[in-house]
Amino acid sequence: MAGPGSRLRGGHLVKRLVANRYVLALLVITALAAEFGLASVSRSAALTAGPRALSTARVAVSAALRACPAPGSTGATASGLALAAASSGSGRAAVTRLSPAGVTAAQAPLRVLTQPGRLSLVSVSAAPVLAHGSNAGTTGSAAATGPARGGVMIQASGSMARGLEAEQTSAGVATAQCQGPGTDFWFVGPGQKSVADIQLYLMNTDSQAADVTVQILTDSGPILGSSDAGIGVPPHGMVVQSLASLVHGSGVVALNVTTSVGRVAAAVLETSSGREPGAWLPAAEQPATSQVLPGLPATPGGRELYVAVPGANNAEIKVTAVTERGSYQPTGGSGIDLPGGSAVMVALPSLGGIPAAIQISSSVPVTASMSASGGAPGAPGAFTAAAAAVQEQGVIAGNPASGGSCALVISAPRAAAQVSVAELTADGQASVPARTVPVAAGHTVVVTLAPPRQAGRSSPFAVVVTPLAGSGPVYAGRVVTRNAAASSILVVPSSLTWVPLPAVRSSVTTALQSSSG
Repeated sequence: MAGPGSRLRGGHLVKRLVANRYVLALLVITALAAEFGLASVSRSAALTAGPRALSTARVAVSAALRACPAPGSTGATASGLALAAASSGSGRAAVTRLSPAGVTAAQAPLRVLTQPGRLSLVSVSAAPVLAHGSNAGTTGSAAATGPARGGVMIQASGSMARGLEAEQTSAGVATAQCQGPGTDFWFVGPGQKSVADIQLYLMNTDSQAADVTVQILTDSGPILGSSDAGIGVPPHGMVVQSLASLVHGSGVVALNVTTSVGRVAAAVLETSSGREPGAWLPAAEQPATSQVLPGLPATPGGRELYVAVPGANNAEIKVTAVTERGSYQPTGGSGIDLPGGSAVMVALPSLGGIPAAIQISSSVPVTASMSASGGAPGAPGAFTAAAAAVQEQGVIAGNPASGGSCALVISAPRAAAQVSVAELTADGQASVPARTVPVAAGHTVVVTLAPPRQAGRSSPFAVVVTPLAGSGPVYAGRVVTRNAAASSILVVPSSLTWVPLPAVRSSVTTALQSSSG
């Protein structure tokens, strides 16, 4: 029989386990918050004594980074910024130049924004001329790589980080979304046969140097053997790599940008002439066996699907169009066999003039983009890309007051959905009332966006798309149409105000017990 001393020791162990359990739960939440750059916990986890999962906590977004290559450049790529944080409270967003030579600490901001819940339009003056012989870090690349003039980073905190979206603009229209830093990006689009130049911009928002590798696939297979490696990007700096000579004669090109050290934000510009703005290719989702490409416009003209098959195995893919009349396989959308290790174009002309999302099912992981006739001067088209469903809310900041019509193409490929569509102006909530839009399962809905009026004049605006409770997965794209052609397509991204944390399970006590023995 156990004596009093044994019972005391057992009671002490139980107290230690209970204490450690609570401490460990807090440490898990703290570690995850640090990992995602998030600060405040909006509600705490409710711990229970049983073996079932504990309730999920969530943390409010308290910091965000974005980088844009064009603001501060000159000539055809010169650009401004549209920025909106769909939240309320207090916060700060600083717009700072990227340095061609790199600096360990960010420079003094060009502009500081402190009002969430509003649209901000920021003009960025031309960056200083690059010094002769300047070098932006070391590179082992076979392609021409060097410093780039222009580029900004956006550092947001507090409420300015919640629901944040930033885009680079030209003539009042958003031309590309400013990316957050990461370690793995995909871009798919036309090859050098269609455009004179393909430029890859690499931006480092951190205070340590980054090392980048670029793997290139074309319709003829991989380029440069395994990869184009050893591209150094200095801290708070930007470099540009010209890829046209590497992919000469290609019909389709796919770029996989990864880092072995640090993080970067990546952007790809395709243009038929250096005197024309061309097209910024949207970043596509990571390869998967199911992909959705939203935002195909109602404008006439060609539709071309660009698919990258990164693995060695061939892909068998099926294309489904999610339209206003329901879902179906378009002409040429079935029985498509693509070789592994390549990037291929599939023409889908029957989708011209049909607003839709495209759903791809594949036997192996693939990623993709799609073009519609139009785009900016010098562009091979207007592009959308494989995207994720909108979580919590999505924001498009740069919508013009005039010079073109603006619409949302909202699709629910699986279950029925309901979304709220609201607008923000420079003064805050727009005069246009928020709308609730139902979307039937397997269908697409087009929502025309009317520019709000302020002081008797049409005003630029941001649009906020919020899936309502109980909605199935929602995918959306914002289309600007000029002269019956798609001028700009932007995928509606998830612009989060909070991030859920995984549940803490009581089974962690087992590990504590074994370690205490």
